[in-house]
Amino acid sequence: MSARVPNQATAASALGGLLMPPFQFGTGDSGEWWILDMPELHLGADVLVPALAGWRRERMPALPMDHVFSTPPDWVCEVISPSNVRVARLKKMPLYTRHEVAYAWLLDPEQQLLEAYRRQGTGWLLGMYGDEPVVRVEPFESVELDLTLIWGELPV
Repeated sequence: MSARVPNQATAASALGGLLMPPFQFGTGDSGEWWILDMPELHLGADVLVPALAGWRRERMPALPMDHVFSTPPDWVCEVISPSNVRVARLKKMPLYTRHEVAYAWLLDPEQQLLEAYRRQGTGWLLGMYGDEPVVRVEPFESVELDLTLIWGELPV
């Protein structure tokens, strides 16, 4: 059976599934994060819905009681496709910078590429991942992230 490219929802779910046990539930790390799928961010006048977002619990000790998140996340992940790449890069990334999101990932399942950005001042420092199957990526570098579980053929 040949490998297939997972769709954006599958890739986002796989990434969240890898990050939640060590970082939200504390099974392999400190459990000091909230990792959520498609949270509705209300950052001033800007409303954004990233594929995934994470908050350090020291900055957001409890989840809000409704669906609105007004505290900027510490980390966001946008899963890009040909239809949304311009929005992710040209509209959302500058807004994440403006609202002082510390880390932003662009996950491209079609290209099997993870672009990991760390905010520095008013811009971003970039790390690119895709050639190595197992990586350590900020802000979750305390655990190895197996990209083949995101890119590869899923079990039937």
